[in-house]
Amino acid sequence: MSKRAVLEVIALDVEDAVAAQAGGADRLELVTDMAADGLTPSAATVAGIRAAVDIPVRVMLRLADGFAAGSVERLVDAAGAMREAGAEEFVLGFLDADGGVDLDAVERLAGELRGCPWTFHRAIDGSADREVLRKRLDGMAGLDTYLTAGSAQGVDAGLATLLAEAGRRGEPGYEQQLLVGGGLRLEHVPVLLEGGVDAFHIGGAARPGGWSGPVSVEAVAEWRRVLGG
Repeated sequence: MSKRAVLEVIALDVEDAVAAQAGGADRLELVTDMAADGLTPSAATVAGIRAAVDIPVRVMLRLADGFAAGSVERLVDAAGAMREAGAEEFVLGFLDADGGVDLDAVERLAGELRGCPWTFHRAIDGSADREVLRKRLDGMAGLDTYLTAGSAQGVDAGLATLLAEAGRRGEPGYEQQLLVGGGLRLEHVPVLLEGGVDAFHIGGAARPGGWSGPVSVEAVAEWRRVLGG
């Protein structure tokens, strides 16, 4: 690796954010309600975390469990509220009933974000055809990252797909950074690094006490050590 690998940590509140930064995280994904796999947090939480840390924060735009967009107007309103609270980077991703990308919803939100960088999250792992999804989103304003485990079943099942996609970096539809997360464990890191993956996303792995407990500085620091830098 010629550069430091990115370590992104899920934060639910200011305490998590401060601990993640202290442990060496490069970026936060800010959500609420992990029982629903992460929804849009409150504007107050966004403002508090932006005031507490100086690393980038990506804020989730998702109002209900699953990958359906639901009310696009509500999503647009949420995006506006998050921007007013200081959010400058985002996470989103929606599928239609057939498992294809919901291009109307994604385009509408990307337009609302006006060039802010954003991640298309693990909806890609639930899509009917990941390559078609990537090609349809090719050139979308602000899209610079895909968060993926390579499979809806997690990194164990998706490892071969992740390595294959890392090997296609730079092709049309594959220019974005591959951010690996979803059942990610430290033992996966060496083969992913060797395969060219340079960004890693952890949630439960940063919380030895589970989701009812806070982010651990020590746990994040161990990931930072293994990733280098």
